[in-house]
Amino acid sequence: MSGAAPQPPLALRGLKRFAPRGLLGRSLLMILGPLLIVQAVALTAFYGGHVDVISRRLATSLAGEIGMVTQLLTQLPEEAHPAILREATWRLGLGIAFEPGIQLGAIPARPPWSPLLPLETDLAQALTRLVGLPFDADWLSDAQNVVVRVQLEGGLLDVEVPRKRLFSATLYLFVIWLVGSAGLLALIAVLFMRNQVRAIRRLAAAAEDFGQGRDGGAIKPEGAIEVRQAAIAFNQMQENIRRFVSQRTEMLAGISHDMRTPLTRMRLSLAMLPRDEASAEDIAGLVQDTEEMERLVETYLAFARGEGLEAAREMDAVPLLEDICATARRSGGDVTLVAPASLRLRLRENGLRRALGNLLDNARRHASQVRMAMQLNGRWAEITVDDDGPGIPAAEREAAFKPFASGSATGTGLGLAIARDAVRRHGGEIMLEESPMGGLRARVRLPV
Repeated sequence: MSGAAPQPPLALRGLKRFAPRGLLGRSLLMILGPLLIVQAVALTAFYGGHVDVISRRLATSLAGEIGMVTQLLTQLPEEAHPAILREATWRLGLGIAFEPGIQLGAIPARPPWSPLLPLETDLAQALTRLVGLPFDADWLSDAQNVVVRVQLEGGLLDVEVPRKRLFSATLYLFVIWLVGSAGLLALIAVLFMRNQVRAIRRLAAAAEDFGQGRDGGAIKPEGAIEVRQAAIAFNQMQENIRRFVSQRTEMLAGISHDMRTPLTRMRLSLAMLPRDEASAEDIAGLVQDTEEMERLVETYLAFARGEGLEAAREMDAVPLLEDICATARRSGGDVTLVAPASLRLRLRENGLRRALGNLLDNARRHASQVRMAMQLNGRWAEITVDDDGPGIPAAEREAAFKPFASGSATGTGLGLAIARDAVRRHGGEIMLEESPMGGLRARVRLPV
């Protein structure tokens, strides 16, 4: 028993919605995603391990030195204080001064000097543990030093600590290396993948142009080996199709030429036959059959040849539609046209004239009234041909486009096939629908 295909989890469907849709974006995501994850893990391990340990050790060392100085100043008499300060300044590399009679005021609230590093927190904890006296650590007043003030019984001890005593430059070097290497690899990946994707895009554009009848010649193989192989195969396919179309066209042109000769002789023979009242009707029927055979030959040749050799050009489509409708009226059809004043499109004039002419001929043969309309609908120009005839059942509409289809709307079964081929060469499409007039609607969509 077959069941429904398994659906991906809801979370995956949500992520898929935000995933890149293009090959370039997806390739870069596959390359750079793991790289960024590895870099983030490395940075987290470095920050959580190395930086934290070094910061605590440097803060503890400094706090121990300040605590030793405060202990000496507290335990020894004042006569020894100048010597203690001189020795501490020289041996510890700190700027130490004692301000007698000064009291440590209220510590103002300051923004953190580096919110991403634990330096200030580690120093404050170490001073609290090893000094045990009221203190203030100022990280912002001096760009080169951290000023630590410790409240003693007789005054205030000022200690200027060079920032290098508390901060390791290896953090900057590590972050620069991490970000720089990631940026360099990302740049190389973008440049490399852009070249690969550009080759694929050119191949896709060439295939689209060739499918719409715009023959731009062979494309240059470039990119990865697989893309080059695809380009070479595409060039070979183009050449094979051109050769096949050329052979088919030449063969049918030869057949058409060979058939025109006996048809011409038949028409001449019919024209020279003596006419009397008994044979006039038979001769007229034979002439009509001969003309129908000539029309069929031209129709078959037009279907085989197509309009691929005609170059597209930008033109106003409205006068073309007016001319097609006027031709249909001269053939006895009741045709009306509803169109804007002007609409410029890139068209193959003869191909579109043949396609729309076939649609109008089909409509007027089976209906008393025909209406053609054109309007702009977003990226498409839509041309509709409506009639009030019997129409075609929905189940049989697609089959009506097949050449020589049984029950076709045209006598030869090629009218709709030729129309669809011409419209698709413009990059458009043709569809059969139910008409508001009660019959059949042919909707032609052309790219703007």
